[in-house]
This record gives sequence, structure tokens and C-alpha cells, in this order.
Amino acid sequence: EIGQLTELGELNLGNNSLAGPIPTEMGRLTELEWLVLLNNRLTGPIPKEIGNLTQLEELYLDHNTLTGPVPTEIGQLTELGELNLGNNSLAGPIPTEMGRLTELEWLVLLNNRLTGPIPKEIGNLTQLEELYLDHNTLTGPVPTEIGQLTE
Repeated sequence: EIGQLTELGELNLGNNSLAGPIPTEMGRLTELEWLVLLNNRLTGPIPKEIGNLTQLEELYLDHNTLTGPVPTEIGQLTELGELNLGNNSLAGPIPTEMGRLTELEWLVLLNNRLTGPIPKEIGNLTQLEELYLDHNTLTGPVPTEIGQLTE
């Protein structure tokens, strides 16, 4: 079982044909700094247990068929520098908890089914260099707090 690899620092299973849900047991890999599951056939929601991976610096779940909301627990990954959840079928609002990811330099949420306003908490991401929110159904004004993103 993958949850037994508790000392693992990097896991790259990208660009395969892996199918089914992301195992909740991955939440036990608390030493992971790098998790790459991009470009597979993964389905279902992002498990809330992903919030246990507090050492993560890079998380790539893009180019799958993940559904459901972006879990609020993602806000616990405060070491993240790069987060790519693009090209899935994630739905619902962008969680305000993403404003806690103050080390983020790169945030990709493009080409999903995200709705609602862009949270003003995005303005807390002062290290952000690239932000991709296109091809969703976001509404409302662009928050003035985005002007704080001076990188």
C-alpha cells in the first residue's frame, strides 16, 4: 500500500495511464516535498487528506479528470511554491484558504469548472509570479487585492 512509504520525499507518477481516484492513503506520505500525478486518467475528488502533506513544495495534479471542489485543506500546504490543478473538471469556488499559501510562485487553476468570485485572499500570495485562472466560469469583479501581487 502506498501509504506505507512514509519516508518518501518525491513521487512522480506523471504521464502514465493511471486510472481511478487518488488514494486517500497518500495523506500518510508526510515527508513528501514533490508530488506529480499529472497527465493520467485519475478521477473523483482531490482527497482532503492531501492537507496532511505539509512539507509539499510542488503539487501537480493537472491533466486528469478530477471532479468536485478544490478541498479547503489545500490551505494547509503552506510550503507550496508551485500548484497546478489545471485541466480537470474541478467545480465550485476557489477556496479562500488558498490565501494561506504565501510561498506560492505559480498557481494554475485554468480549464476547470470553477465558479464564483476570485477570492480577495489571492492578494496574500505576494510571491506569486504566474497566475492562471482562465477557462473557468468565475464571476464578479477582479479583486483590487490582486494589485498587491507585485512579483
